[in-house]
Amino acid sequence: MSTSTRTRILEVAAALVRESPDGDISTRAVCEAAKVGAPALYRHFGDKEGLLSAVVDHGFEKYLATKRERGETTDAVEDLRRGWDSHVAFALDNRNLYRLMNSPAMRTPPAAALESHRILTGDLERAAAQGRIRVAPELAAQMIMSANVGVALMLVSRPATFDDIEVSHRVRDALYAEVLTPGLVHEESPSASADAEVPTVAARLSALLRKEHGAGLSTAEAALMKEWLDRVANARPET
Repeated sequence: MSTSTRTRILEVAAALVRESPDGDISTRAVCEAAKVGAPALYRHFGDKEGLLSAVVDHGFEKYLATKRERGETTDAVEDLRRGWDSHVAFALDNRNLYRLMNSPAMRTPPAAALESHRILTGDLERAAAQGRIRVAPELAAQMIMSANVGVALMLVSRPATFDDIEVSHRVRDALYAEVLTPGLVHEESPSASADAEVPTVAARLSALLRKEHGAGLSTAEAALMKEWLDRVANARPET
């Protein structure tokens, strides 16, 4: 009974979010539609935020399933490009859910958002191990996720102004030209030069050190080495 009640509440809440003009719902409306009392809702989800977080995870699960099942190709950069595009496509197909997922009202990040970030970081770590990014994977993930979410939110929330998907492709390629090593995106970064080699090598060594679980160093030594390498990889070039 417990599982079926929770599932019914969750499915009703997801449907209400999808149909809502602004993406917001009330717990009272959910209880009425699911034919349960408020105590049942709070027992399963804690509060409204807990319910909405569960709705996001429930809806985002299909998207994450495709990312998990996709498998890793030998081209980490192409995986990154496809990851950006699939993220935007999901946002456009699930506008209210996507706005909810990135709402400031969600004080605790949904598990789906955290897993999506881990998948992106994993792709970047593979790219770094191949010497294909200029900065440490963690910083690259922050840069890419910030831009990816920003573009997707504009396309979803401001369709009258942001009415062309090409803006997503242009931002993607401009950012990847900054993050990736030359020759691996459609247009080579105009700032690409020999000065980029040191950060790229540092990012690669840091990724390989992590992959090899310290490569014979103690835990403390490996942590210190990674800190140094990431600092070199993330240093901004002098202008």
